[in-house]
Amino acid sequence: MSDAISTRRLVLRLLLVVLAMFGFGFALVPIYDVMCQAFGINGKTAGAYQGAQVADEQRQVRVQFLATNAAGMAWEFRPLDDELLTHPGASNQMLFVAYNPTDRPMTAQAVPSVAPSKAAAYFHKTECFCFTQQELQPGERIEMPVRFIVDRDLPEDVHHLTLAYTLFDITARKPPVAQATLARAAP
Repeated sequence: MSDAISTRRLVLRLLLVVLAMFGFGFALVPIYDVMCQAFGINGKTAGAYQGAQVADEQRQVRVQFLATNAAGMAWEFRPLDDELLTHPGASNQMLFVAYNPTDRPMTAQAVPSVAPSKAAAYFHKTECFCFTQQELQPGERIEMPVRFIVDRDLPEDVHHLTLAYTLFDITARKPPVAQATLARAAP
């Protein structure tokens, strides 16, 4: 009789652990956002710009651009300029250059980050190569634009922003179905 009771208790505890793990899985995204905000890491950019696109000529903000490759990424990747000075509310553009020096087609995805994190909510990308995957053939070089607006409501104590991109090789993650479909379509 005691074996049956202890087995029921064990099953009940295991079910509670499973339910707790399931709930924790849903809570991870908000927990991640709170931790990033608290520790000032992984600054996500704001959404679409909603304000009037009128530059605040009284203020100037320096925007620095960084480009790095994740481990295993063979491409050359860099901004055309290291930084630019802008007025909050003004529309801006920076070009990034990517070059595939390998002998095979590769696909990449850029992941952005803005620092300081408190300024990330005031950085609005209106067009960005990071929104889509980039595929380059062997020896191919492209210029990829990022268009952005620094919000006029940027806190007064922020005079310098850094927009950093990390480029990841996602070639192996491409669905093989698309490649098989292309092979079947060829005569």
